[in-house]
Amino acid sequence: MTERMTALLRRASEGDREAESVLISENSGLIHTIARRYFGRGAEPDDLYQLACVGFIKAVRGFDPARGNEFSTYAVPKIAGEIRRFLRDDGAVKVSRAVKERAVRVRRVQSELEGRLGRSPSVSELAAACALTPEEVAVCEQADVSVDSLERELSGGGRLGDLVGDEGMEE
Repeated sequence: MTERMTALLRRASEGDREAESVLISENSGLIHTIARRYFGRGAEPDDLYQLACVGFIKAVRGFDPARGNEFSTYAVPKIAGEIRRFLRDDGAVKVSRAVKERAVRVRRVQSELEGRLGRSPSVSELAAACALTPEEVAVCEQADVSVDSLERELSGGGRLGDLVGDEGMEE
């Protein structure tokens, strides 16, 4: 690592915004390369680049040159981690990592069973094949369903919330 880079990292870790900007400019290729790995996974490329920049700044602030590592060796996992955390946690309803991982496994097994059976498997068949309860399979199937807004306009006019009745509700 050059003396200039070491000086910029030190200044940036002390809160110097100008040094941070210079580091981002000089490392934009690295930042873009890491962000590009996650294109097509549900986030806009510009958003991924911004997340990568946030991860880069976190790496700048947490880097300790006394440990003897190259900055890029430390920065790459920090940048990727910031993007992965966003992709994992993005959404109005938070779903645990374990449920998301189980949902991926359920979808894979479902695809395999469809190929073998020539039809969609029942929830019971899927549960047995995954060693889960039918309730757990149902939770997995809902793990990545997006939340809908009651303010969403319907094709026939009106809003989705207009369909929710209030008749018979207790005061």
